[in-house]
Amino acid sequence: MSKSGNETLSVFSRTYWRTAADEFGNVRVLAFAGLTSALAIILESFPIFLTGQSLKIFFSYIVVSLGCACYGPLVGMASGAVIDTMGFLIAGYGEPYFPGYLITAMLSGLIYGVMLYHRKPTIPRIIVTRLLINYGSNVLLGSVWKAMLYGKGYLYYLTTGLVKNTVLIPLEVFLMWLVLTTAEKHGLDRRHIHSRQGRSFTKN
Repeated sequence: MSKSGNETLSVFSRTYWRTAADEFGNVRVLAFAGLTSALAIILESFPIFLTGQSLKIFFSYIVVSLGCACYGPLVGMASGAVIDTMGFLIAGYGEPYFPGYLITAMLSGLIYGVMLYHRKPTIPRIIVTRLLINYGSNVLLGSVWKAMLYGKGYLYYLTTGLVKNTVLIPLEVFLMWLVLTTAEKHGLDRRHIHSRQGRSFTKN
């Protein structure tokens, strides 16, 4: 645990990852993870289609980012796996099951958690988070999965993915900032989930 109540743990420290792992033992955290996962599955069931099945917009990232900010990267990865698997089993999303998207969902949970857990949701931090998610998970990895599923070639999906994910960054940054700062302002962030344990590293 940090020496100072206002000290932020380094993501490179053992204490940070031990704290993130301890979230699995918190019933309130697991209940909240289940709630955010359910909301994410619902939101993923109502995408906005741009050009058929292969190019669409989801808004599940809003609740996923809020959840990962509260319970960290390890629970975030587990939640990502649950969202991808249960989402397919319940809704199907009109696509065949593909394990590549499980990898993407878990990687996204890791990135959201590392960037937002025990961190202030500042605009620069959210921009970096979206760049990592959009260009790393969505474009580079996502283009591989789409090429394997739909067969139009990696460069086609890389190009269309770059355009879509670049255009969406301002909107995604704004919505994430709005939700995360509003939650923090009204005490609906990780402090609320851990309020009965008094284990928050950042105290007001």
